[in-house]
Amino acid sequence: DGVLMFQQVPLVEIDGMKMVQTRAILSYIAGKYNLYGKDLKERALIDMYVEGITDLMQMILMFPFSPPEAKEKNLDSVKERATNRYFPVFEKVLKQHGQDFLVGNKFSWADVQLIEAILAVEEKIPAVLSGFPQLQAFKIRMSNMPTIKKFLQPGSPRKPPPDERYVETVLKIFKK
Repeated sequence: DGVLMFQQVPLVEIDGMKMVQTRAILSYIAGKYNLYGKDLKERALIDMYVEGITDLMQMILMFPFSPPEAKEKNLDSVKERATNRYFPVFEKVLKQHGQDFLVGNKFSWADVQLIEAILAVEEKIPAVLSGFPQLQAFKIRMSNMPTIKKFLQPGSPRKPPPDERYVETVLKIFKK
């Protein structure tokens, strides 16, 4: 009926609007709940960090759909990118400013995205943070925030890693 502007999900109904496009939805929610910095400079940093994290997450999200013969190679690629390209950036940021959060020493959308990326990579490569003490401490701090801690508990709404049934279902949909 035209609700899905580009004929695809996600769709979020909030504040009398029907919003589509992940980035627009997340930006709106971050702004609404004061998770998007205090000024344009902080927003730019948050956007840069979120975009970098999104690049890493794309690899993680596509991994389950790798053909069996490519899984090991793709996992090696995830590990290489995480440990040599993405995690060093965040390790350096946290070390240089010595604060608990990525931007303005205030919890932001970038922190949410980073903790999700860390957890997603660790699901595939458990020791991935072994060379990143700042990120290890960040993970502990974020995981102990009451709302995040509750969200990470078994039985919470956090999606489990995709299993074979999920992969088969998605592949069937896209082959139609």
